[in-house]
Amino acid sequence: MKICVVGLGLIGGSLAKAIKKNTDEIVYGIDINKTSVASALAQEAIDGELTVSELSGIDLVILGLYPQATIDFIKENKQHFKKGGMIIDTCGIKKAVVDIAESELAGTDVSFLGCHPMAGREFWGFAYSVDNLFDRASFIMTPTENTPAEVIDTVSSLALRIGFAGCVTASPQEHDEVIAFTSQLAHVVSSAYVKSPSLLKQAGFSAGSFKDLTRVAKLNEDMWTSLFLLNREPLLFEIDHIIGALTDYRDAIRDNDAARLRELLKEGRELKELSIANTVKKR
Repeated sequence: MKICVVGLGLIGGSLAKAIKKNTDEIVYGIDINKTSVASALAQEAIDGELTVSELSGIDLVILGLYPQATIDFIKENKQHFKKGGMIIDTCGIKKAVVDIAESELAGTDVSFLGCHPMAGREFWGFAYSVDNLFDRASFIMTPTENTPAEVIDTVSSLALRIGFAGCVTASPQEHDEVIAFTSQLAHVVSSAYVKSPSLLKQAGFSAGSFKDLTRVAKLNEDMWTSLFLLNREPLLFEIDHIIGALTDYRDAIRDNDAARLRELLKEGRELKELSIANTVKKR
């Protein structure tokens, strides 16, 4: 199978490296950043560079681009994709991308499958890509009624071969609702948390909890702005919910209400224990 990764950043570069490391597939690359292409060639993460017009010979195109860039690339280059070929993306939101991609590719005999590799780092760019980024990670696929079963089988097989622990299937809408909680809200909270006036006083007073809560505040603001706005309603729901929960804690502390505070903390502990048990059960 001939594969082309479009966008050799952290995710695209790591996918290229993982495919080369774990399979015999032929991997090409496309990126407007020629330094990234040169590095990918030097590190043998790709077998060669392609132009967009050469995508007609590619069986699987992996778009490692931001959401709007993914949409724009499909719109501008749909005439170049191979008839019978497959396209997947790696965006952190799905419905906005899948809806437009399927609409643009309708009648072209090109299949699109929305995907989201659940792995990352607090860095970006090809320089930080690694061939084991996806080891034991989850690979999410969001097929629709238009997605051929053989495309799902091919993509899921590739994901497992390059190190993912398993593949999870969801609708694009379900993906976006859950990811607003598991990923996007965490980034919003972390970014807000480090804005405390106490931040620069923490040296010598912080340990694991501080590190855990602040890690993802070091983010790529361009990418996350796009992700947040394209998933606005699910994310607003989660933000409103946590504001309500924080208000309960604040009120209990302000009112010196030990019984209420203890109950809130107990509820949180029990929910965390329930989530751990549920995760173990599904493995």
